[in-house]
Amino acid sequence: MKYMSKLLVLLLALAMLAGCFAACESGGTSEDTTVEDTTAGDSQGSENKEFVDYASTVKFDPNSGRASATVTVKTFVDGDTTHFNINHPAFDGGLLKARYLGINTPESTGQIEPWGKKASSYTKETLSKATSIIVESDTDQWNPDSTGDRYLVWVWYKTADMADYRCLNLEILQEGLAVSSKSSDTAYADICVTILNQAVNHKLHVHSKEKDPDFYYGAAMPMTLKELKTNIESYKGKDVSFEGVVVRNSNQTAYVEEYDEETGLYFGIQVYYGFNLGFFGEEILTVGNRVLVVGSVQYYETGGTYQISDIKYHAMRPDDPENIQKISDGHEGAYPEVSAKDLLTGKVDIEVTSVDEEGNETVETKTFDRGFITMHGTASLKDLVITRIYTTQNEDSSNFGALSITCMAQDGTEIVLRTIVLKDADGKTITADAFPIGSVIDAKGVVDVFNGVYQLKVFSASDITFRQ
Repeated sequence: MKYMSKLLVLLLALAMLAGCFAACESGGTSEDTTVEDTTAGDSQGSENKEFVDYASTVKFDPNSGRASATVTVKTFVDGDTTHFNINHPAFDGGLLKARYLGINTPESTGQIEPWGKKASSYTKETLSKATSIIVESDTDQWNPDSTGDRYLVWVWYKTADMADYRCLNLEILQEGLAVSSKSSDTAYADICVTILNQAVNHKLHVHSKEKDPDFYYGAAMPMTLKELKTNIESYKGKDVSFEGVVVRNSNQTAYVEEYDEETGLYFGIQVYYGFNLGFFGEEILTVGNRVLVVGSVQYYETGGTYQISDIKYHAMRPDDPENIQKISDGHEGAYPEVSAKDLLTGKVDIEVTSVDEEGNETVETKTFDRGFITMHGTASLKDLVITRIYTTQNEDSSNFGALSITCMAQDGTEIVLRTIVLKDADGKTITADAFPIGSVIDAKGVVDVFNGVYQLKVFSASDITFRQ
């Protein structure tokens, strides 16, 4: 019995010792998510401590020796990425794709994460009020990020009622709308740690256990593409699932359409999958496949239209209900013939069934733009006369060499065919010379919109044929 007692005591001691070692092993944190301020007193970690505007203590120094320039906003992307117009010798195309230094906000474009939309809105609302914006590198050079396409900068802004510039990067971190990202080697490393610790201690947004009110936590709602398209605003931010045929795939975006027998119309939508899917997921979105799309309804600010994003495919879990799925293959885009006038200004009346939060159905007839219903689905136009052509000249853009071909229809309606960068059989860029002014053509493509005006997006030179 004494032997057994001693054995139990020994085992207990060993268990306690193992626990101590485990605690020591797990005590460290990465430099990107530091939450301890080793210079602070015992009360530093209290969430009840007064909130300090540490961001206001950091001032922009034009004599720091770091590269900087005055810019204006071209496009808001998400919480930590903005495209700016810039007049600087280092940027021949006048475009700076900025990735904010020192922070990483939750995703809100190709992938949707809690607090991502709030971070994105915070950046947009803040810079929209700015009367002056300065971007500052962390060194005397402009430094690209890992993609090679964006540049790492601190973003400073000032409004009409502000005497000093404020650093938006630090403000976003201070609001708890980001975690620290590789900030330890930056010019503002120390203040980033202080600001992050405060946000963590006050349990702000991403550091809290609260649910993001703008994030949809429910299961995807099954529906037809017609139901989605005719009630699109009511599904914004929610997960949906529907079937359709992939008719085009370009630039991490699949274009999907579905025929509706009741109306005799093809409904279309674009599905932005970014770099989330991997090889097997992208194979599902091959042109000609009929697929089940599962994703989040989001408004695409840059394109001025709705799209489906946050697309997932878990290769190790093929039956996961969040997965996109291939249903069948061997299908083709319909490319129904439509007049330019009907595409630009035509209207269609559709009986729409909507369901409120209590499950009550309402049926009413609504009028939609023909272009909106077809948008991101296929269409073909005939007997167009080419009147002028514009070539995208921005060498820093992936669209360098893309064409905007303005045409006149037989009834006098003007419409634009917007191409991607077209290539010939040898891989050489096809220029405007291949489409002489005055030529009569037929064209097919995907309906798109630019500045609120519908147009036809053309993906291949073979989709434009000349009339004899």
